[in-house]
Amino acid sequence: QVQLVESGGGLVQPGGSLRLSCAASVNIFSLGAMAWYRQAPGKQREWVAGFTTAGGSTNYADSVKGRFTVSRDNAENTVYLQMNSLKPEDTAVYYCAASWGKMFWGQGTQVTVSS
Repeated sequence: QVQLVESGGGLVQPGGSLRLSCAASVNIFSLGAMAWYRQAPGKQREWVAGFTTAGGSTNYADSVKGRFTVSRDNAENTVYLQMNSLKPEDTAVYYCAASWGKMFWGQGTQVTVSS
């Protein structure tokens, strides 16, 4: 089993920034891939960004490209999502996900972008 715990959500004004964290209960190198998803009220969950732990580049949804950046601290088994230039349409519950035989999900963290 893999446990993922997100943190860092909150209320921010348009144009502001937030950094989300996702702490994994296992060495992230043992995971096949990790990703961030989000789900806005009344909408389906959508993929935001992700990477394979074996290396390679991180990919981003067009809606966040150039504004969001994924990074990781391998020693802390933690993945981050730096979100800049936030827009009201970024409001959603953000989930961390990991692939390890099957998909594992965190509990989600609420991000609200509003003035």
